[in-house]
Amino acid sequence: MVQKGNYQVVIVGGGTAGITVAAQLCRSSNPPEIAIIEPSEKHYYQPIWTLAGAGVFPKEMSERDTKDVIPSGVVWVKDKVVRFDPENNNLTTETGKTIEYKYLVVAAGIQLDWDKIPGLKESIGKNGVCSNYSYQTVGSTWESIRNFKGGNAIFTQPGTSIKCGGAPQKICYLAEHYFRKSGVREKSTIVFTLPQGVIFVVKKYADALVGVAKRKGIDVKYQHNLIELRPEKKEAIFKKADTEEDIVMKYDMIHVTPPMSSPDFLKNSPLGNEDGWVDVKKDTLQHNRFENIFGIGDCSSLPTSKTAAAIRKQAPVLVNNLLSKINGAPLNDSYDGYTACPIVTGYGSLILTEFDYDKNPKETFPFDQAQERYSMYALKAYVLPRMYWHGMLKGRA
Repeated sequence: MVQKGNYQVVIVGGGTAGITVAAQLCRSSNPPEIAIIEPSEKHYYQPIWTLAGAGVFPKEMSERDTKDVIPSGVVWVKDKVVRFDPENNNLTTETGKTIEYKYLVVAAGIQLDWDKIPGLKESIGKNGVCSNYSYQTVGSTWESIRNFKGGNAIFTQPGTSIKCGGAPQKICYLAEHYFRKSGVREKSTIVFTLPQGVIFVVKKYADALVGVAKRKGIDVKYQHNLIELRPEKKEAIFKKADTEEDIVMKYDMIHVTPPMSSPDFLKNSPLGNEDGWVDVKKDTLQHNRFENIFGIGDCSSLPTSKTAAAIRKQAPVLVNNLLSKINGAPLNDSYDGYTACPIVTGYGSLILTEFDYDKNPKETFPFDQAQERYSMYALKAYVLPRMYWHGMLKGRA
C-alpha cells in the first residue's frame, strides 16, 4: 500500500505485540486505517530459542519475513522511530519522515544491553561463552552444550527486567540433562546465578523449581549478579549483595542472559516513566498522560512478567479500549496481569507457570501445573508455535 504522512492508528513495533494488535484491529467490525513502523525485515518467534539452544529445533524455524506477518491492508513503514511529539500527535523516523497519528500504540519490545557487561559482546560464540537471547547467538548455545567435555558450566540471570523471567534457568536444566545423556555430568559442576533472593516470583512454582535444581545437583547462587567477563582467563566476575569484594568464578562454559532495558528511543522520550518504560495504566493499557496513546508488551510499564503469553491477554484489552476511545465510549476492558512462562526442566518435561499481578497462580488446566509433565512440554514445543503463527498473529485470541 502507498505510504503517506498521517494515519488513524500508528503502531510502533512489528514484533509479537504490534502484529497481534494490528491483526485484531483488522478483524474488528470497522477497522481503522493502520500503519506499522518496523525496521526489521525478519520476525521471530523467540520462545522457541530455548529449545533451539538445546538442539531440539533448528533456529530457522523461528524466523519469518516481516512482510508475511503484517496483516493485509496495514501499511508497513520500514523505518525506525527516533522522536515522539505527543503534544502534536506525531513522531519522527530515522529517515527524517514526520508521521502524524490520531491514535498511537507503542509495542517496541525490549533492548538487549550486551555492552553493560564488559567482555561479553566480543566473547559470544567463542571459548564457551553463549546466549540464547538473539537469533544470531542462539546457535552458540547448542555448540557449547554438545561440545562440553566437563568442568564448570555457569548459567546467569541479570537483575534487570527480562523477556520471560524463567528463561535463564530453562537452558540450565536442559544442559544438565544433555550432560547426563552425553556422559559428562559426573565430571561437571553446574551453577545457576541470579541477583534475586528467590528462584521464581510465585512461591508455588519457586518451591517446585528449588526441588528441580536440588534433584539435578545444580548449585543455585542467589544474590549473585554477573558484572564482567574475562574471556582470556575464562573468568566470570560477580557482585554479591552482602559483600564488597568481587567474586571470581572459573568457567569452561557460560550461558549469559544479558541485562535488558527499555529501547533508548523510549527512554529519552515523553512517553517513558522514570525507568524508561511506556507509562501506561496497568488495567486499561492507556497512557497515563496522553489519552490517545496505548502501550503493550515488553516496552510497557505493566508490572508483570514480559512474555508472549502476557501479550496474548493484553492485546484484546488494548484493542477493545482503543476502539472504545475511537468511538467516544468508556474504556471498560481490564487486564489482570496474567502472564505465563513454560519452564522446561529437561528434554520432555516442563512446569507451566501462570499467574496474575498479585503473583497468584491462574492456571488453565485441571491439574497441578507445578508438577513436571511431558504434556506441557509438548504444548510448548508443538502446540504454542502453531497457535502463535496461525492464531495470535492472525488476530485470533
